[in-house]
Amino acid sequence: MSEYIQIYTDGSARGNPGPGGFGVILKYKQSLKEISQGYRLTTNNRMELLAVVCALESLKTNAIPVKIYSDSKYVIDSIQKGWIYNWHSKGFAKKKNKDLWLRYLSVAKSFKIEFVWVKGHNGHPENERCDVLAVQAALGGNLLIDQYFEEVQQHEN
Repeated sequence: MSEYIQIYTDGSARGNPGPGGFGVILKYKQSLKEISQGYRLTTNNRMELLAVVCALESLKTNAIPVKIYSDSKYVIDSIQKGWIYNWHSKGFAKKKNKDLWLRYLSVAKSFKIEFVWVKGHNGHPENERCDVLAVQAALGGNLLIDQYFEEVQQHEN
């Protein structure tokens, strides 16, 4: 079996939009790291995508292949089915989360990435832990401002 970094991700929003958060577990050999952060106003899809982006941005090497486990069909299908590249070629016209998709494209280009879909809330230990991290972050007191999302929301209202 080839060596790779395992990344488990999940996002959560308490209301959609509402307070949200993401949770990440990074595993490599015997090392394990958890990352989470909450935001005062965001969406579930933004948190699912931000979890992947932040996980990749946190890696110190791109020399090791990465396997990302997510329960988000939004994220996985958008990438695996190539939708993101079509959206990018059209400037993300009428597509949400342009800022995060651009961040993903920027960071992902330097990695060899494989995505694996896992069924959410189905007893997968790392997925369940990421869900706990995401929910705790969303309910926590250290909520950041999802600047791009809040600016978009203001312009739409």
